Amino acid sequence: QVQLVESGGGMVQAGGSLRLSCTASARTLSYYVIGWLRQAPGKDREFVAAVLWSGENTAYGDSVKGRFTISKDAAKNTVYLQMNNLKPEDTAVYYCATKPRGAADYSNWGQGTQVTVSS
Repeated sequence: QVQLVESGGGMVQAGGSLRLSCTASARTLSYYVIGWLRQAPGKDREFVAAVLWSGENTAYGDSVKGRFTISKDAAKNTVYLQMNNLKPEDTAVYYCATKPRGAADYSNWGQGTQVTVSS
C-alpha cells in the first residue's frame, strides 16, 4: 500500500498563503487520482482538489476555486496544494488521499495536517 505523508500545515492570518505537500512512497502512481480533502470540527469531510497522476486533469471544490492550486512533481512523488487568500472557513485538517482512476471513493489516506486560519 502506498504511504502518504502530508506536511506544510500551520497557522496563518486571513488573506495569507500556505503550501501543503503530500509525498507518496510508491515510485509509480500511474492510473491513480491524488486528492486533497479536508474536515473541520463538526463538519463532513469536504473535497478540495484532485489531480490525475498520469495526466494534467485537475478538479476543485467550489469553495476553493480560484484560490487553491493543485500541482505535482513526478520526480519527487509529491503533490502540492498551494492555498492563497485563505479564509477562516478554510480551517480544517487537510488529508491527502489516493484512489484508482474511475473509483468512487478514496481508499488510501495520509495522517492529515492541520491548517488554522485566524481572522
